[in-house]
Amino acid sequence: MAWIEHDYTDSEALIDAVSAQLYDRCAAGLKQHGRALLSLAGGRTPFPIYRRLAASALDWHRIVAMPGDERCVAHTHAASNIAALREAFSAAEGLRIESLTTADGDPQASLAHARTMLAAHAEAFDAVVLGMGEDAHTASLFPGADVLPEAMAKDASEDAFLLVPKHLPPEAPFPRITLGLNRLLRARSLHLIVTGARKRDVLRAAQTAHDPLRAPISALLHASGTVVHLHWSP
Repeated sequence: MAWIEHDYTDSEALIDAVSAQLYDRCAAGLKQHGRALLSLAGGRTPFPIYRRLAASALDWHRIVAMPGDERCVAHTHAASNIAALREAFSAAEGLRIESLTTADGDPQASLAHARTMLAAHAEAFDAVVLGMGEDAHTASLFPGADVLPEAMAKDASEDAFLLVPKHLPPEAPFPRITLGLNRLLRARSLHLIVTGARKRDVLRAAQTAHDPLRAPISALLHASGTVVHLHWSP
């Protein structure tokens, strides 16, 4: 296990730093193997980072991005992660954004779609960006979900899973398609973005105790051979 902590005075400093690191990872991927592959978190905090990155002078035609998880809703729905991600990268002309869900959001069809799509993008991610909830979930790896043990397995044969959180958030009561832990860890750089004092307390607890099923984020932090960049601002 290993992590590198980056503390910032405010959200603007975090946006500057993380967007610069993602730019560097994309540029390195393009230089080293002619393309770059990203897995990106949803939520309010990362989108300003993506907008800043989208304004960068990169060869976006050779870059593919996908969400780390998606709600199973139609892509026209207000709660659609993929629609929000596409909007955030609207300035990145040529960027290919892959979805984990079908256009109508059907859960079972979306699961089949995600697994087929991921099989075509089996290489390591150049960068993975993750967030964390106050229940210590990351992506849509929620404590208590029925298939969480399978999604967290280090030897998982599948890269994507259909999860229904045990306690669905009232603002987003939808099943989710999520990348499994094993696929998230197949990355050249991992970035976890956390803001606020409460979430920092949750993070500190996960750094101390490795309890993957109760605190899924701890599995990421304690994964062997993995270095996680922890980005925090008040």
